[in-house]
Amino acid sequence: MEPVTLTTARLTLAPWAPADAAEALAACQDPAVQRWTSVPVPYGPEEARAWCEEISPAGWRQDTEYGFAVRHTASGALTGAVGLHVHGPAQYEIGYWAAPEQRGRGHTLEAVTEVCRWAFTALGAGRVEWRAEVGNTGSKAVAERAGFRVEGVLRAGLPVRGTWRDGWVGGLLPSDLGLPSLLPYLPAPVA
Repeated sequence: MEPVTLTTARLTLAPWAPADAAEALAACQDPAVQRWTSVPVPYGPEEARAWCEEISPAGWRQDTEYGFAVRHTASGALTGAVGLHVHGPAQYEIGYWAAPEQRGRGHTLEAVTEVCRWAFTALGAGRVEWRAEVGNTGSKAVAERAGFRVEGVLRAGLPVRGTWRDGWVGGLLPSDLGLPSLLPYLPAPVA
């Protein structure tokens, strides 16, 4: 897919670029980013360079992941990251982190909501999944405020640095955002 830039009232979500490496490096030193995401630990200049110059651009070219650096439009400050991982036709999973100095301002919620709208309207997603390690209450709060329904706990559902961890899983449907679905949704009957 050709990379796209998304905008909201306050934010610009653009594909990662080589010029973003220093800010990615700084943000990924945060203990919470390292604890709750899959960034390599330790995260050094080579990991940041590889992400911004090779890995993220390759995700766009190969249609495996669409990564966005999220910036406050007025100041240009990096507020965080959102990635949309491709799992199959119309099947996607969202992941995100917030720069430590930007937390608590609603930027991540705004960016996640925008990427989900884009997934439903431009990519034809039938569902966007969210997963986080049990205990990551910040990620869970963003997901729930964005409209995701937490659907359960996957035992040993997340591989994290050589161990299996229990993970929350949730789903967002187009109708949760007031959008039409390409296919009708037939929920299971209530017993």
